[in-house]
Amino acid sequence: MAGARHGVSHPGVLFAVLGLAALLVPFMTLAANRIVAAEGVMAWSVAPAALTIPGLVALVLGLGLGLPAARPRLRLLGAVLGLGGLLWLLVQGASGLLDGAGDYARVSPALGVWCLLTIFMLSMTDALVQLAPGPLARGTLLAAVLAALAVILWSGALAPLSVLQEYASRKAAFADAALRHLALAFGSLATAALIGFPVGILCHRNRRLRGAILPVLSFLQTIPSLAMFGLMIPILGWIGDSVPGAQAFGIAGIGFAPAFLALVLYSLLPVVANTVAGLAAAPPASIEAARGMGMTSGQRLLRVELPMGLPILLTGLRIVLVQNIGLAVIAGLIGGGGFGTFVFQGLNQTATDLILLGALPSVALALISAIVMDILVELTRPQAARAA
Repeated sequence: MAGARHGVSHPGVLFAVLGLAALLVPFMTLAANRIVAAEGVMAWSVAPAALTIPGLVALVLGLGLGLPAARPRLRLLGAVLGLGGLLWLLVQGASGLLDGAGDYARVSPALGVWCLLTIFMLSMTDALVQLAPGPLARGTLLAAVLAALAVILWSGALAPLSVLQEYASRKAAFADAALRHLALAFGSLATAALIGFPVGILCHRNRRLRGAILPVLSFLQTIPSLAMFGLMIPILGWIGDSVPGAQAFGIAGIGFAPAFLALVLYSLLPVVANTVAGLAAAPPASIEAARGMGMTSGQRLLRVELPMGLPILLTGLRIVLVQNIGLAVIAGLIGGGGFGTFVFQGLNQTATDLILLGALPSVALALISAIVMDILVELTRPQAARAA
């Protein structure tokens, strides 16, 4: 969505208005300790004027550069400049607000930071949509963003922020939660693919089977996620108690197993349905040509139908992966681990920064996965379709 071809970008105007409004709400918060209520601090008050003015100028200039509709590169530069100004103010505020505030003081990003971050990311996305970079350029841009983020975190410039102090005191637990979250999301994806691809192939070739299986999988998708996790508890609890050796493999009423099984069940419909749709996308003329060349059914599947349907199959995996990264957060409620552990601990303790410690990496992981899968989908499309 790029607005008019010439003149002012309509999204740019909206982002500029919202961005200026975001400067009028608290930018950061300062609390005497982890428990007491925090007080909001405006963007121009987080540090001495000599330090805040460069950041404020970068923010306003970034919003202004997002206005020209016919200059997407300029708008992209404006988004980068705005994010740089946002980072500058965060770094100055993180150290400046804590100076003389006490040993237990906590400083955190407030509503203004999150609003401006969202606005500049949307502005960057809008500019990239108009530029339409190829998959290689998008991959390079993603790698550059991740490298910049890694350098910022490694430098310790944002270490005084409360959310990073929460991380510092839970490094081992965070690493364990990250591994568990990845195991839940990617492990359930792999299992669903191993089950769903063969089932999808059978459904593609047998209309009766398709009519029987797809409604069942659709019904599973309608069950609320929390209810699905709850249903797994008594089922796997009974199996763990009744089947010898089941508990030795981690099968129990709570923990990793019920969360993993629930995610697999949720994943089957997108995998099976997209497999059917992908195989059906092969042009009949190509199928007939392959048959005329003497190819067997299996050869047609491997050499014609699967290659042509691969973009649609990968789209199904993309849906599953992003969905499962989000749903894995709920696994923390039933002892499944993952980043949801911090989210629900933070809710119980009314600790916003602990909630963010679980929420932010989940959101980042979902965004990165979606971008990478989109790149893979585009790379598997025919060159002519990519150019169009």
